[in-house]
Amino acid sequence: MAWQSVAAFWAVSLVFVLTPGADWAYAIAAGVRDRTVVPAIGGMLGGHVLATVVVATGIAAVIAGTPEVMTAVTVTGALYLAWLGIATLRHPPTPQIAETSGDISWIRRAGKGFGVSALNPKVFLLIVALLPQFTTAGSGWPIGWQITALGAVHLIGCAAVYAAVGLSARRVLRARPSAARMVARVSGVAMIGIGAVLVLENVL
Repeated sequence: MAWQSVAAFWAVSLVFVLTPGADWAYAIAAGVRDRTVVPAIGGMLGGHVLATVVVATGIAAVIAGTPEVMTAVTVTGALYLAWLGIATLRHPPTPQIAETSGDISWIRRAGKGFGVSALNPKVFLLIVALLPQFTTAGSGWPIGWQITALGAVHLIGCAAVYAAVGLSARRVLRARPSAARMVARVSGVAMIGIGAVLVLENVL
């Protein structure tokens, strides 16, 4: 696999990651609410790992070739995003200077982050559509290994951007509780809006 292909994929992947969406909304909420953004970001990265594995093993091709399954995955993800958005609006996260978190809360936050990315059709469709295009047949690397390597490049970009978004929200908004609540509400509305659009696109 040529380094030019890796560089080209990284550039396209970075543009995708830098586009605000449900992942940004959750990273911002975690930065405002949580003592650390590690569980939330780790969970979201886990969702990207799952999507990469699905593509590398060929399962994605089967799912993408079955419209009913693809629609079910998309609608499930959209409903999950809407549910998170509603929960955020009902209980907007506020800055907590001294929050104590146990193992269960870390697992719960990571689980929500995993759901945000694993059930996000935008993530799944991007990886399904992009990864195979940057592989090279006959390069000496099996296609599965090439997809895994490209997925690792994608994960590095995701980790950097999500951490920057979450930590920026933490530093800027913790001193401004009213602004933090407003941003949290905007994040909730964004998640509901993304979910509604995805449902309408697949139902109508």
